[in-house]
Amino acid sequence: MTEHVPPQHAVVIASGGLDSTTVAYWLAESGSRLTLLSFDYGQRHRKELDFAVLIADRLGARHDIVDLSGLGSLLSGSALTDPAVEVPDGHYTAESMRSTVVPNRNAIMLSIAVGAAVAAGADAVAFGAHAGDHAVYPDCRTEFFDAFGEVARVGNEGFIAEGFRLLAPFIDQTKADIVRVADQVGVPFADTWSCYRGGELHCGTCGTCTERIEAFVLAEVEDPTEYAVSPTGAAR
Repeated sequence: MTEHVPPQHAVVIASGGLDSTTVAYWLAESGSRLTLLSFDYGQRHRKELDFAVLIADRLGARHDIVDLSGLGSLLSGSALTDPAVEVPDGHYTAESMRSTVVPNRNAIMLSIAVGAAVAAGADAVAFGAHAGDHAVYPDCRTEFFDAFGEVARVGNEGFIAEGFRLLAPFIDQTKADIVRVADQVGVPFADTWSCYRGGELHCGTCGTCTERIEAFVLAEVEDPTEYAVSPTGAAR
């Protein structure tokens, strides 16, 4: 990560997952005031929102859930929003995970988050994209991030806080790097949710579970997550 000058007040797009939770804890440790913003966009793993609530409570931060549930039927064709599309298993690759792309999702969320930040006088919006997302998700790439930051500033000129920034502190970092930072800043790993299937436990086999498991191993940090299928391949 580049040298960090913490914002005074950041609106964090908080899914309840490991990446965005680490962003929130990292900013909180730096002294930033936080507003967490979550989205119900008709995702099959809506369970993640319960974990966003837990994290907001732990941080003592304001938390709002934006109801975009009607978008699910419009943004069809994705395994995250369309029950007819199966969630793929295996490693996080462009070929296997293409079906998990939700069209324009981050642009939609960032637009709302920027609006909320302008209204609140916040000087930053933060989200948890990382380098492992680049091959699969076009709206997690640096080019998108830079372009959207310019759109936010131009589109709110005269109203946006001075020095406003879009923050994606892990955009050039790996998932294992995020786990290491999370461990340093005290993220409660068991209170985060990654699995795209949204069952009682993390499934242990979908792309995000596979990525989560490998990240803890590479980071050499203990993983407290309960998986329906353990990392050794045994069903619970």
